[in-house]
Amino acid sequence: MTITASMVGELRAKTDAPMMECKKALTEANGDMDKAVEILRVKLGNKAGKAAGRITAEGVVACAIVGNEAAMVEVNCETDFVSKNDSFMAFCQGVAELAVQHGQADIDALAGLPLTVDGFGPTVEDARKGLIGKIGENMSIRRVARSQGHAVTSYLHGTRIGVTVQYEGSEQAARDVAMHVAAMKPVALSSADVPAALVEQERAVAKAKAQESGKPAEIAAKMIDGAVAKYLKEVSLLDQPFVKNDKQTVAQMLKAENTTVYGFTLYVVGEGIEKKADDFAAEVAAQVAAARQG
Repeated sequence: MTITASMVGELRAKTDAPMMECKKALTEANGDMDKAVEILRVKLGNKAGKAAGRITAEGVVACAIVGNEAAMVEVNCETDFVSKNDSFMAFCQGVAELAVQHGQADIDALAGLPLTVDGFGPTVEDARKGLIGKIGENMSIRRVARSQGHAVTSYLHGTRIGVTVQYEGSEQAARDVAMHVAAMKPVALSSADVPAALVEQERAVAKAKAQESGKPAEIAAKMIDGAVAKYLKEVSLLDQPFVKNDKQTVAQMLKAENTTVYGFTLYVVGEGIEKKADDFAAEVAAQVAAARQG
């Protein structure tokens, strides 16, 4: 059977093994990908160690609520395919439930709590390493957020976007707000809560535009203030037009429902993680050139 470059690339992505080792394993396995993985596992040892350096930009957001306490976690993996794996999803949900049960948001502390998935355990860290070895991809608990002190509800958009909302009043109204947050992605509850660094960044952009306009200083200052005010309304939850009825703001909807929202947490899988694009063709060319020089 002909072993193609794409087959070698696929096996390398699964195992992180050297290119020539991948080709040898595929040749020995007569092109059987699963058998080649097992051959490399025997030759090169545990894949968990080799996977540990790979970027995890896919994954799952999971949430657990007990009474007035909630925990939301983002657990990352390398590919969208694995993010749909039942064992991986069970691990994510298990971590979220432990975070609530133990009142824990520290990732290092969570790693030592008891968890068994697919026979791997007895701790979260042991289960994580076991699943890495079984599935063949790096996995990491990226972040954990706890909510407490007020009633809390949540909304998960598939497994990639998660929102928790702390509230008092109507749970349905609060859940509608959670759905709104998932869709519109505000950065803060109110204008006053928008981080100063973001406001200054927007002001700098507005100032540059005002200067380009050539308007007198007095008018330029008003243009800058207007642009910043517009930005604050666009990114503040309470000021945004409500996604289910854009004739009213979120604040107006909540008032009509006699409901108060005290805060929210929004997780989007992979947000802020830079994916590494492996140029397999360039890697092959470089290795061939090195072999010729040798």
